[in-house]
Amino acid sequence: MARIAGVDLPNKHLDIALTYIYGIGRAAALQICEKAGLSPMKSINDLSSEETNHLRQIIENEYKVEGRLRTEVSLNIKRLMDIGSYRGLRHRKGLPVRGQRTKTNSRTRKGKRKTVANKKK
Repeated sequence: MARIAGVDLPNKHLDIALTYIYGIGRAAALQICEKAGLSPMKSINDLSSEETNHLRQIIENEYKVEGRLRTEVSLNIKRLMDIGSYRGLRHRKGLPVRGQRTKTNSRTRKGKRKTVANKKK
């Protein structure tokens, strides 16, 4: 099992295994394989130590992944909240940020339903 960018990669095809790293999707994984000169269909356990090191160097030098990317994203959200933009307010309230409806749906952001009692007249 190879360890790249602090992540243990599973024994799968190279293009799939690289997507386990935060910040690398399928397209970026294929680009990394091309730069390293490796077949995307090659399994992780079939890589030699120098091939693994070459992959590690490419990812460290050319891509922002894992910790650095997570901190940048959280700082971007914090900046939006600090300047008081509409998106920042939505983040602060825990509501959907990208214009989705909230009368129904949006349970992922709002959490479990809270029942409100009916008032008597």
